[in-house]
Amino acid sequence: MSRTTRAVAAAILAGGLAATAAEDAVPLRAAAECTPRGGLPVFIAKAKAGGELRVGYLGGSITAAAGWRPKSLAWLQKEYPAAKLSEINAAIGGTGSDLGVFRVGQDVLRHKPDLLFVEFAVNDGGSAPERIHRAMEGIVRQTWTADPATDLCFVYTVSEPFLKDLQAGRCSRAATAMEQVADHYAIPSIHLGLEAARKVTEGTLVFKAGPPKDPPLAGAPMIFSADGVHPHPDTGHELYLEAIRRSWPALAAVAAAPAAHALKAPLRADNWEQAKIVPFAPAMMSGPWQKLDPAADGPAKSFATRMPDLWKATAPGASISFAFRGSAAAIYDLLGPDGGIVEVKIDDRPARLAPRIDGYCTYPRIAKLDLGSDFDGGTHRVVLTLKPDAPDKAKILFERNRADLEKNPAKYAPNVWHAASILLLGDIVP
Repeated sequence: MSRTTRAVAAAILAGGLAATAAEDAVPLRAAAECTPRGGLPVFIAKAKAGGELRVGYLGGSITAAAGWRPKSLAWLQKEYPAAKLSEINAAIGGTGSDLGVFRVGQDVLRHKPDLLFVEFAVNDGGSAPERIHRAMEGIVRQTWTADPATDLCFVYTVSEPFLKDLQAGRCSRAATAMEQVADHYAIPSIHLGLEAARKVTEGTLVFKAGPPKDPPLAGAPMIFSADGVHPHPDTGHELYLEAIRRSWPALAAVAAAPAAHALKAPLRADNWEQAKIVPFAPAMMSGPWQKLDPAADGPAKSFATRMPDLWKATAPGASISFAFRGSAAAIYDLLGPDGGIVEVKIDDRPARLAPRIDGYCTYPRIAKLDLGSDFDGGTHRVVLTLKPDAPDKAKILFERNRADLEKNPAKYAPNVWHAASILLLGDIVP
């Protein structure tokens, strides 16, 4: 299972697919490769005029790969030779729009994009439509509040669990929810996977198989991916690029003046426009904490662009405590082979334990420790403490990863916690 598929599976296990009957009854949207809506008039006008332009890419591991993201930037540069294009790579594997909405300001908007592609349809596959609405609308509203001249484009990729619907001409439930947000704000969308689904149906593409032959065998079907999620750079990602190239004339043909985007009334009053990252204050932290140096080798250096301040709880008893007034909160942290167990206490609710390692943790990666997204807007107190108990790492790791534990036991021996900041929909209170 890939990092992207893991996000879907985790959401299912956490109840992410437990949508209401009304939500499940919403018909899936008919899949179109390109729905131009308001087009990209501001970006295209700027690109034709020349000058320095920035293209942002906010998404998961499919966008993080050396695939459609750099390929599309290179193609746009050829399409608009008078412009000087650079990218804002804000993709993090295994994450969805419910993290993207918190980090879009830090990872994208502060760099002042002229165009922003948003890709979360696969990683949001296990989320309820209402949660997708809140997050995607929050991304839109934050973007246009920061700069109403930034053009947006939603792009939808495909993974094996959603292939059958796409072959039948239907978007996944996640893409359907995103299309509803796109409708409301006249944001163009491109379904990058529609051509791949068509080729699977006609027998000219195998969606999941080993690496393609080099050179390809004459008459052999194209191989899209090795894992059913992440396209091969020279096959699946090329199909994604071709979808953008085919869609561009329709986006460019929209007869809209290159004017700033006016924010209309929200689709959902409870959207996550106010989502933000809040740094830890020293008063929140007690016990054995160490602030890591991003110039030194280790996780602080590896994740410096995403987590400018990274803290390490080095021994049991290290804790973070804070109070907030709002509706949603999480801790922006890492999962990894050295992860321990964090006790989560909120108000007078029963404490719960959160191991900071999962079945994939042969390496550290960005995650979030969810505290909840259904708070009542009142004041709530949170206490998070690294426990002395060690997680059963051999049991937690998937069977295929246990060999790494046996080969590198020292990597798994510590039981620490790496935490960066608070993800908050609300405000910290004394």
